[in-house]
Amino acid sequence: MTMPAGAGAGACDCHVHIYDERFPLAATATFKPPHAPVSAYRQVQRSLGVQRAVLVQPTGYGFDNRCLLDALVQLGDGARGVAIVAADTADQQLQRLHAAGVRGLRYMMLAGSGGLMRWDDVAEAAARIAPLGWALNLQFDGREFPQRKALIDSLPCKVVIDHIGRFVEPVPVHDAAFKALQSVLDRDHRWVKLSGPYETSKVGPPGYDDVSALARALVASHPDRCLWASNWPHPNRQPVPGDTDMLALLSVWAPDARVRDAILVDNAAAAYTF
Repeated sequence: MTMPAGAGAGACDCHVHIYDERFPLAATATFKPPHAPVSAYRQVQRSLGVQRAVLVQPTGYGFDNRCLLDALVQLGDGARGVAIVAADTADQQLQRLHAAGVRGLRYMMLAGSGGLMRWDDVAEAAARIAPLGWALNLQFDGREFPQRKALIDSLPCKVVIDHIGRFVEPVPVHDAAFKALQSVLDRDHRWVKLSGPYETSKVGPPGYDDVSALARALVASHPDRCLWASNWPHPNRQPVPGDTDMLALLSVWAPDARVRDAILVDNAAAAYTF
């Protein structure tokens, strides 16, 4: 695979986790992550040729966003954050997070992931972050899209779906659950990350063909709603996937250079307000 042309000015990696041993894990953490500080990610950025990043709060830190906020200070205006906060977090705290560069809330709903959020809280959270221009980042088993679609459609804020829909068992492109994801993307201010194919693929590298088929279909049907992300440092995955391999897959999913440019630059800027 070759590096996509166009991973240049303004290109954004839309899903990065920073783990720094200076910050303790929450009691709810389900695994010990690697030490993956900002200094290490800067090297990844150079190797990928991307200048912008969206830092996503790891579930291992729970509601403690100190590592995320510290990383945002280090990376400056080229970074945005996606935090995890308790349902009763005060509006003033959301404003402080906004001033620090946070532009989204993470709702991780996978069983056994250490997630702390509930579907019952999604609508209220969306209403609170909509005036801030934030995105609600959702990760759940994509096979649930038919039952979750009505709620997602009703949310007044931006919505970003993680990891090609995170179909825990990869489905064919004609499956009702995948069609429901595509229908979600028909609405304004909805995006999906082309990332983490190794999370759900049953056939594995180098092409992750079962999941790549879904990524190609998303690019074909909704090129303006796709984002790209490395998912660095690929937490809890052995062997660790290659970062350049993940970016090279974008050329397979989006062979048109103009579409890749939009995915890496324009779509990311719209979703996370760069």
